[in-house]
Amino acid sequence: VQLQASGGGLVQAGDSLRLSCTASGRAVSGYSMAWFRQTPGKEREFVAAVGVNGLTDYAVSMKGRFTISRDNTKNTMYLQMNSLKPEDTAVYYCAVNTNYNPNRYRASSYDTWGQGTQLTVSS
Repeated sequence: VQLQASGGGLVQAGDSLRLSCTASGRAVSGYSMAWFRQTPGKEREFVAAVGVNGLTDYAVSMKGRFTISRDNTKNTMYLQMNSLKPEDTAVYYCAVNTNYNPNRYRASSYDTWGQGTQLTVSS
């Protein structure tokens, strides 16, 4: 399976943006997926995850502002981001867990990653 992330860009604080992650090569409806983000010099940080049954989970700082969803008919996952802050600036990566690793918060649980899409939020 290959993942293609898109939708990043330059926005102002308070704006909204939606990221997309489209899978190809195999249907991903049977796997949990997630978004992570990374800034220079830091480890990849968990943002949100969505399970096979649609159950979602969020990092504390994103809860209430970000919404993760998936459309299995399009083999695509989304991240709707509202009330963006400058500290949300990062490269956002999507990932899929095809090995059914139990810890959805760890980057190491995900075996396939998209290439990343840059989000820059100006103040």
